[in-house]
Amino acid sequence: MSKLPHYKKIILKLSGEALLGERGYGVDFKVLDDISRQVVILHNKGIEIGIVIGGGNIFRGIEGEEYHIDRATADYMGMIATVINALALQSILIEKGIDARVMSSLSLLEVVEPYIRAKALSHFDKKRVIIFAGGTGLPFFTTDTTAALRAIEVNADAIFKATKVDAIYTADPLKNKKAKRYDTISYTEFLSKNLKAMDATAVSLCRDYKVPIILFSIKGENSLLKAVLEGDIGTTIKGG
Repeated sequence: MSKLPHYKKIILKLSGEALLGERGYGVDFKVLDDISRQVVILHNKGIEIGIVIGGGNIFRGIEGEEYHIDRATADYMGMIATVINALALQSILIEKGIDARVMSSLSLLEVVEPYIRAKALSHFDKKRVIIFAGGTGLPFFTTDTTAALRAIEVNADAIFKATKVDAIYTADPLKNKKAKRYDTISYTEFLSKNLKAMDATAVSLCRDYKVPIILFSIKGENSLLKAVLEGDIGTTIKGG
């Protein structure tokens, strides 16, 4: 068995859906509290943590088309939703004694800092947890792509994507009982098979800069800790 990599700096990608818990809409604060608890443990172990947060629990840009909202406007609405989630997470982390800062690609100067790479690196040097909100600041890009960009920009060792599914499969396991589960898969195979667990643009960027992606379910006890410290859950995208 290969030795688990020692991660010094990670990007945690939290999908908005992962924050739903048992709710149909909004934030399940029990879920957010549990995620924050695990982030604190990792932070106290000396791991630098950046968090890219989605907004799908509140609004997904692609859903706007159903209501005749043009895609660019709908995407901006989704970016604002990520800021709401980021502020909620920041508040809980601060309550737990962590110096957490929200940096947004979308300008909302009254409530969050603008994303500036040099400032982000300074926050990491000061042992702060950074929550990246506002997506890329541009429509038509996913928060998966944001996670890839931030990982590359801040020289993170890996991206950990926490979702509602436990791994990557050849097909939807709920619809196809013969679906094969991957423990590891290469970037190229993931892209060639047009798998949907991660945005293709994000995977392509990570392939170019050799940033591994670990996809795992946020459900289950200490799932984030297991993914980062034990490495025995989820699927890893890496290599070629």
